[in-house]
Amino acid sequence: MISRRGWVALALVAFAACGRETGKAAAPPSESRAGRARVVFLGTSLTAGYGLDGLEAYPALIQRKIDAAGLPFEAVNAGVSGETSAGALRRIDWLLKDPPAVLVIETGANDGLRGQDVDSLEANIQAIIDRANGLTPRPRVVLVGMRMLSNYGAEYIRRFEDVYPELAQRNRLPLVPFLLEGVAGVDSLNQPDQIHPTAAGQRLLAETVWRTLEPVLESDASGRSAVREGENLRERGDSGVDLSRGVVVVG
Repeated sequence: MISRRGWVALALVAFAACGRETGKAAAPPSESRAGRARVVFLGTSLTAGYGLDGLEAYPALIQRKIDAAGLPFEAVNAGVSGETSAGALRRIDWLLKDPPAVLVIETGANDGLRGQDVDSLEANIQAIIDRANGLTPRPRVVLVGMRMLSNYGAEYIRRFEDVYPELAQRNRLPLVPFLLEGVAGVDSLNQPDQIHPTAAGQRLLAETVWRTLEPVLESDASGRSAVREGENLRERGDSGVDLSRGVVVVG
C-alpha cells in the first residue's frame, strides 16, 4: 500500500492529465541495431515516460544497459499514456504482428486509479499472456507489478496487488514486484503530479526492471546462440565439411 502525503490528493489530477489513451509511435530501430531481436515494453504513461523526453524513459535507459552488456536486443517502447489493461489487450495483436523475443507487460495502474474491477484486470492481463504464448516462436514474458493508492479500501488494495504475483506464479513468469519501488511517494523523484517519475525517477525504474530482465535476456541470447551454432553444424555436416562452400573446416 502507498500512503505518502500528496499522492492520494493529486491522483485525480494526474489521471485527468493522461486520461485519454494517447501515445507516440515507437521510434524505428537505429541502423546499428537493425536486425536485433526486439524487447517490447507494453505499458502505460509510466513506461511511455509521460512529461519527459523519450530517451529519459526507462525502456531507453534499459537499451543502454543492453548495449553495455553486449546483448543482441532492441528495446521498443510501446507505452501509451492513460491506457487501461483493456486498452493494452485491444492493441496486443498489432504489437505482436512482428513477434518479439521478450514482452514486458506493465499495465493496471490506470485500472486501479479508476477503481475498475480487479477480476477484469486479471482476465485482461491473462489474455495478453495467452496471446504471447500462442506465437511461434513463443516470446518470453516478464510481468511488472503495481501497487495501489491507500484510499481505495484495504480489500480492493489486497485483491489488486495480489493479481500480479498470482499471474506470475500461474504462468511461471519472471515478476518485477513493484515498478515504482523507491520512487512512489518520494517528492524529488516525481513530477509535480506526484504520480509520474522525473528523469531521476525513471533511472531507478530502469534499475528495478533490469534486475529481473537482465537474466531473461542473457538466457534468451544464449539460447539463440546455441540454435545458430546447431544450424551451422548441420550445414557443415558430420564430417566437418562446409557443404555450402565445399571446403574442409579445420578446428
